[in-house]
Amino acid sequence: MMIAPPSLTAQSLTYHFGSLSYDFSSRTFLIGILNVTPDSFANGGRYFDLEKAVRRGIEMEREGADFIDVGGESTRPGSDPVPTEEELRRVIPVIEELKTRVTVPISIDTWKSGVARKALDAGATIVNDISGFHFDPNMPDVVAEYGASVILMHIKGTPKTMQQHPTYQNVLREVMDYLADGIEKARASGIQQIIVDPGIGFGKRLIDNLEILRGLRELKQLGFPVLVGPSRKSFIGMILDVPVEQRLMGTAAAIAASILNGANVVRVHDVSAMKQLASVVDAIRLGKPV
Repeated sequence: MMIAPPSLTAQSLTYHFGSLSYDFSSRTFLIGILNVTPDSFANGGRYFDLEKAVRRGIEMEREGADFIDVGGESTRPGSDPVPTEEELRRVIPVIEELKTRVTVPISIDTWKSGVARKALDAGATIVNDISGFHFDPNMPDVVAEYGASVILMHIKGTPKTMQQHPTYQNVLREVMDYLADGIEKARASGIQQIIVDPGIGFGKRLIDNLEILRGLRELKQLGFPVLVGPSRKSFIGMILDVPVEQRLMGTAAAIAASILNGANVVRVHDVSAMKQLASVVDAIRLGKPV
């Protein structure tokens, strides 16, 4: 069931993260991806080491990332869940160290409330829940308890099953209904700062991903900033017939289209290149450099 969106005023798109204020209507914001896993689809475990992970987080801030998203569980298609204790072992030291080394907000990429709680204790201020509050019933209350912000993403199935013949009657409507349900749970718990993500590649066929990117502006009806994460995804590989390490230009095209179609936030691996791209697309879109 769809919920009535709030009015889209400039104030409603200005979010506060500690001493920082981000007006999501002013430009495109970048989330830098920091996967602290041995089996990431995109970096093959390159940052599965505390020192390397922290160094990359610092580098991403220097390259222009507005957020750093730390994840300790691979959500590539077919992946199995990581035990909570192992996920904590991977992400908490990184968050604790980054908190003292960067000024941008830190996000924890998890669907588990136990991991979210420890990450918020360690210094994260945003929870990026790939289930959009549909996997762990305790997650909304944990986010609310800490006064944290949340990214609600759409997924069909679980990472283990999501690419096993997903189908939709109306992909945009079904994604919006799913996100609206998550928004309702967030509001019921008192969460104020919500970002929505249609979940490119999470239980979608190529045609579904393309339809979402083409109709992205419809998600604005939900009344919250829209995040898009097409970086290095398999749909780009399908279009170009290239492996993950050769998807930079395809990612750039998808990011540019996303911004022009209404994305407020983009989640990326290649921060420096996508920062330049976003700056140019924003200048074209807004008629002036920002």
